[in-house]
Amino acid sequence: SLVVYDSLSRSVRPSEFEQVKVFLAKVIEGLDVGPDATRVGVVNYASRVKNELSLKTHKTKAGLVKAVTKIEPLSTGTMTGLAIQFALNVAFSEAEGARVKSPDISKVAIIVTDGRPQDNVKDVAARARDAGIELYAIGVGRVDLNTLKQIASEQLDDHVDYVESYSVIEKLTKKFQEAFCVADLCATGDHDCQQVCISAPGSFKCACKEGFSLLEDGKSCSACSNAATDVVFLIDGSKSVRPENFELVKKWINQIIDKLDVSETKAHVGLVQYSSSVKQEFPLGRYNNKKDLKDAVKKMAYMERGTMTGQALRYLTDSSFAPAGGARPGVAKVGIVFTDGRSQDYIGDAAKKAKEQGFRMYAVGVGNAVEDELREIASQPTGEHYFYTADFKAMTAIAKKLQINICQEEDPCECDSVVKFQKKVEEALQALTKKHILYKSVRVR
Repeated sequence: SLVVYDSLSRSVRPSEFEQVKVFLAKVIEGLDVGPDATRVGVVNYASRVKNELSLKTHKTKAGLVKAVTKIEPLSTGTMTGLAIQFALNVAFSEAEGARVKSPDISKVAIIVTDGRPQDNVKDVAARARDAGIELYAIGVGRVDLNTLKQIASEQLDDHVDYVESYSVIEKLTKKFQEAFCVADLCATGDHDCQQVCISAPGSFKCACKEGFSLLEDGKSCSACSNAATDVVFLIDGSKSVRPENFELVKKWINQIIDKLDVSETKAHVGLVQYSSSVKQEFPLGRYNNKKDLKDAVKKMAYMERGTMTGQALRYLTDSSFAPAGGARPGVAKVGIVFTDGRSQDYIGDAAKKAKEQGFRMYAVGVGNAVEDELREIASQPTGEHYFYTADFKAMTAIAKKLQINICQEEDPCECDSVVKFQKKVEEALQALTKKHILYKSVRVR
């Protein structure tokens, strides 16, 4: 059960009150509303308390949302303690639609306030928590933070939220949808499944289409999970990236590593950083498990300086993917190039050489990266191998889209042997057939 308490004192302007209602409506939209699922009530308070919607009033999501839009603000005062007492004695009573106490049914209250209470909240909040009501406290603007802590349940970090103004209260929507068990995370898109999302109450699990297998991360799918692959990251460490964004880049690399089947016989990963010069952080084959790989990525120090992407691409083809650099002969090669700006040297020849040698090249650009350069680096079809975003914080979405599914090619020698064997069998069968016909002909004579 969920009850929301709005503090609507004189300090709340009409436009701000509307923003609170939008927030409530969005939280409700993410819930599985129904008599046997989540029941929602709304209590409005200022110097007095008004029960706007009891837990038994609306049995559908549409009816609830419509009723929320019609709530009007009260006048003056901030009697937060009185509102919590009302929740304890009235709103969560069976008469108002609350269900009989059960381990399967949680009672949750959100208190939204923007001022200092005019009554005592500490004792009444403690009684509410002791009665099994989970209390969340949202403070807005010039709220008294100590009051929020007195209201909220443990752990305080999870149950106390603060926003600068009502205009940004909507950013808390997702948190409360998750806290109250969103009915269908697959439907709302709050999942990382690459192909198929299977919904469960307040949760989900991932699956793959026919012909694909689920990788170790439990989210990604591969048509060729048994293929050996050499993957090298080519990372722009120029000054324009900035230290805080470089940390996001390292997290992004590890997101992709999580999706690979890293082992002695399958995926090997190498890492190269470049700026005005090129630095190999670690070669292919040095680390053969995800933990060691990700730890090594986290330790990569930021180089700063220039953006010599052409020089870095030449290093990739001449050194990283050479047997002396740890590359395995006959194994598929994948290069992932990340940059945030225009190259200070020519990339054309090096980019062309990488693709001519059969390397699958992915180009990822952020911020001031030049999209024509990214397309020049990327393999065909370009749409599957080139990615761009304006914001470093959006790189997570690229990690989800970037799929490295390398299918093991047939060994041409092996295929040749099969053809030769088939030819010998056919010749032998033809010889036997001729012999049989000849034998029959002699007997007839």
